[in-house]
Amino acid sequence: MHLDYQTAGESHGPGLVVIISGMPAGVLVDEAFINAELARRQGGFGRGGRQGLEDDRVETLAGVRGGRTIGSPVCFRIDNKDSRLDDAKKTPPVYRPRPGHADLAGSIKYLTTDCRETLERASARETAARTAAGALARGLLREFGIEAFAFVRAIAGIETSAAVNAANWPAMKALRDASDTYCPDPAAGERQHAAIRAAKLDKDTAGGLVEAHVLGCPPGLGSCMDWRDRLDARLAYAVMGVQAIKSVEIGLGKDAAARPGSQVHDPIRYDHTRRDSDPNLGFSRDTNNAGGLEGGMTNGEPVVVRAAMKPISTLLRGLPSVDLNTKEPQQSQYERSDICAVPAASVVVENVAAFEIARAFRAKFGGDSLTEVRAQWDAYLKYARMLPLEPPAMVIA
Repeated sequence: MHLDYQTAGESHGPGLVVIISGMPAGVLVDEAFINAELARRQGGFGRGGRQGLEDDRVETLAGVRGGRTIGSPVCFRIDNKDSRLDDAKKTPPVYRPRPGHADLAGSIKYLTTDCRETLERASARETAARTAAGALARGLLREFGIEAFAFVRAIAGIETSAAVNAANWPAMKALRDASDTYCPDPAAGERQHAAIRAAKLDKDTAGGLVEAHVLGCPPGLGSCMDWRDRLDARLAYAVMGVQAIKSVEIGLGKDAAARPGSQVHDPIRYDHTRRDSDPNLGFSRDTNNAGGLEGGMTNGEPVVVRAAMKPISTLLRGLPSVDLNTKEPQQSQYERSDICAVPAASVVVENVAAFEIARAFRAKFGGDSLTEVRAQWDAYLKYARMLPLEPPAMVIA
């Protein structure tokens, strides 16, 4: 069963729409949770004035009855209160492209000197729809004890060394939710706040690092048989597709390149007393440098994805550019924007990563209804715990 979604809508159009296909029947659609994720995406210190205008909430248009999915595509709509795309006075043509944005490339691609249509679709406003899709998918994952959690690791080079694991993540979540930079380290969060304020005073912008953990995955989600089904590749593809993300790492990431193998690969242990109680079937690791993924598949450890977000492309001070009509030098045009959206990006990455885990989960366990999915899940864990299913083959010299 293929889980997927498609978004539509422009930043200042009437609204955003997302259609999620492949959800089994019977999954709870927790609108309160989905709307809370949308509200978190709007929050965080450094956001622009538009967040005070919008009140993102999903309107369910299809695929749900009595608060649960019915097996058909689910359709959500998120209204744009700041809808002014057809008002030429409020959304005038943009002829001076902003360095770092899609303006110039999109204008040339679509053979126009007006960057407006490109920037309206390229805007990170679209991630509200992707956040809603991920939050819906998390309703499926939670049926099987799989949870997603993300936070801000760094802003403007100010980084926390906080370590997240399966035992402490609820406490880390509480710390994150108490921080206006979404950082679970109060001291680092205060310094990040100050850095964002300094960037605003300097008419500049700030980027940073976000980190997502998906906990409770059993071994075996994803595949090594087809490169398109490798879960690390799918996660990298989804997270890299979030606006302004410039690099993605799994687990130790690029730091693995500087270490010998003995300091990279995670030793395997087994505890038979935990075989029947843990989703990792009694297997454990001394470390999680692999980020819970080996050979394109989950290995039972938490999945860890880290992403680097560049500073927002729209600067109050502008940057050198050109007028696309005259080709004369100009400062780039200003569009109302954020100073720092790294906290918001952490919410988006949390939800798109969860959606990719849910996609791999659906591919593994199939089923048209939640009842069937659960039966497949139980059968898989049953047989995995019985390994070896047959006596090992004899080796003949």
